[in-house]
Amino acid sequence: MADLEVPGKTHGVGVFLELRKRLESGLLIVGKDVASSPADVVVTGGESSLHIKTPRGELSLTLPAGINYERGSCMPTPAGESCGEELHFRLRIGVSRHPDEEATDSAMETLRPKETYCFHCQGCMTRLLEDREFKRVLPLPNGNWNAIVDDWCCHPDPFIKKLLPRAEDCLLGDTFLLLAKDGGCAQTITEEASPVDLEDSQDSKKPCHRLRLIFCKSCSLVLGEAVAPETLKLYITQVVVERAVGDRETEASLNRSLFVEQTVAARLLGLSSSLSTFHFSVQTPDGKAFLLVWLLNSDSLTVSVPEMSVGDPDCDDPSPRAARALKLLYASCSDTGPQQRDIVASWEANAIGHPVVLPLNVCEELLQVIEDSNSTLPASMRCMTSYEVAYLRL
Repeated sequence: MADLEVPGKTHGVGVFLELRKRLESGLLIVGKDVASSPADVVVTGGESSLHIKTPRGELSLTLPAGINYERGSCMPTPAGESCGEELHFRLRIGVSRHPDEEATDSAMETLRPKETYCFHCQGCMTRLLEDREFKRVLPLPNGNWNAIVDDWCCHPDPFIKKLLPRAEDCLLGDTFLLLAKDGGCAQTITEEASPVDLEDSQDSKKPCHRLRLIFCKSCSLVLGEAVAPETLKLYITQVVVERAVGDRETEASLNRSLFVEQTVAARLLGLSSSLSTFHFSVQTPDGKAFLLVWLLNSDSLTVSVPEMSVGDPDCDDPSPRAARALKLLYASCSDTGPQQRDIVASWEANAIGHPVVLPLNVCEELLQVIEDSNSTLPASMRCMTSYEVAYLRL
């Protein structure tokens, strides 16, 4: 898993590349500790590869199939005063379509009726539910449908009855699955009430809601909630869904931060496409906004090489690969800066942001992934107006 680790925050960016497939163009940034002037940088291309020659050595970047550098198109561009330690270049690429590359392998796209599945704990890969075959796999109304009912009904909610699955149903929410319990659940899952939020318990105007949380018996990872006595709500960031195929052995546990990153990125992309929205409010199950996300690009390919790895013959990855990623702006709701507070207040006042509900610990993990991404970007790219910038790999 060495190629999945994020470069340390203390190391400067040596080379950063972002390619835009729709625009068929790219931005190349080279740190001045790697090359002091544009004349020191020579860019050439091969089949699905980009070669960057600098005084520190030559770096080869692997591009996805069908992406090729247009020879002679790399030109230096003014960097501005804020980019005094960087050299910026623009370049052109040729793109031929490869549909398989666009697919995202998430639970939402995997589940089909009349197929048999196993559900594993993402933390330890213990089988939670075995050989579940669904007669129906149905989408639930989108995440803010209850709010819409409140806005349009002048009498009590006529849809107050919960939408719960039957024994052979799987209901798909924005970020969770609803399943009926089976006889094996008692062996793999435990349940307990969530702690009461101190702030809410002291506020007499707020009803005190305690969720029934469910945990993996093996590693105690929070899996979701028990929304009814016989119904499980499993968050897609907490479980791995696989088709049941013979006696195949369970794979080793996946890198946690990468799993959260790719699962959330795939879900944001899916919701953006289906709902035609680019603003998301990442919330905890009690409805508190935790993180505001503005999706900018979904066609980016990025690769970042730390300064210490450029020209290093002992580098673990001699040909780093450009990966698909979402480019986004974000603001943490816990940030105390005045500009961030204004952003949060504006989003709340104008009801901007489709709710994306995740357990609190997953919200914290996601924020850490995003902040790590931001910290590894070139200094000139880390902020845009009052927002911070990050990439989520798909």
